[in-house]
Amino acid sequence: MPGKVSPDDLLTHVFQRTGAAETDETVLQGPAEGEDAAAIDWPDGEGTLVVSSDPISLAASQVGQLGIAVATNDVAVSGADPRWLTAVVLLPTGTDTTVLEEITNDLDAAARELGASIVGGHSEYVDQLERPLLSLTAMGATERYVPTGGAKPGDAVVLTKAAGIEGSAILAADFGDNLDVEPELRDRAASYLEEISVLPESRIVREYATAMHDPTEGGVTSGLLEVARASNVRLEIDRDAVPVREPTAALCAAAGVDPLRIFGSGALLATVPEDTVDACLIELDEAGLEAATIGTVSALEGGDPELVLDGESIADPIEDELYPLWAQADSKE
Repeated sequence: MPGKVSPDDLLTHVFQRTGAAETDETVLQGPAEGEDAAAIDWPDGEGTLVVSSDPISLAASQVGQLGIAVATNDVAVSGADPRWLTAVVLLPTGTDTTVLEEITNDLDAAARELGASIVGGHSEYVDQLERPLLSLTAMGATERYVPTGGAKPGDAVVLTKAAGIEGSAILAADFGDNLDVEPELRDRAASYLEEISVLPESRIVREYATAMHDPTEGGVTSGLLEVARASNVRLEIDRDAVPVREPTAALCAAAGVDPLRIFGSGALLATVPEDTVDACLIELDEAGLEAATIGTVSALEGGDPELVLDGESIADPIEDELYPLWAQADSKE
């Protein structure tokens, strides 16, 4: 089955095998469920170094821009401005050099737009690949590290932009021709790829947030559950309060998927103390950034961390609802 490795398998096979990290006092945050970035204490009081890595495999015309956004989002939601990047570019054997040129031009432009420097990496041709594969590591420094697992009872839950931004663009690109959706709505959804970065809103929200997270695979629902589990709390969410744009709603209805359970990059999830959430929302609005309060954080009264969505308790990992669509499409070829 495609998708993320299960939390149980990560705990058994990954999180317990981290070299000297367990005894290294400079490692403030190592591998853990829901935490997409590491935090390393810089010597001499220079703050915290935040590091995150992400792979991406798409057409050459998209992979650079999206790769930069996806990798730097995890640094941004940890409270840092992305500053340095390394890029590993793997290409199918026999790929024309124009593809490498297109990817590296795209990487360069996207990094310059964010003010980040590409400081190293690796490029190679691989027999087993069918499409380009890019793996990026992003790094940045902050004086105030914000984890996924920092949500506190009483906090408000905030979502910027809307649910299913990346998933909407994927639906438009990969399945749009077979969905009964107006072309104008499909075109709007396809343009959402330009909104994947959450750096602008993170620069505002980080001054208020107890926790921030970048919902990706499994969408907003999965992102909320990851915050709950990482913070050991209960999140109570009102579905009607979750912003869903018109093109997203139309595409998801036509495809038979839940907009809250498809790839969610482009939105920022945060928990903010109740007494400062209004100030946070006002500042976002003044900056021209969409945001809404969608629920609250409460303490556990026994039992495991959970997400409660309109009264439904969700405690198990979420499978992104786009995966079955891809599987169906592959089976018809």
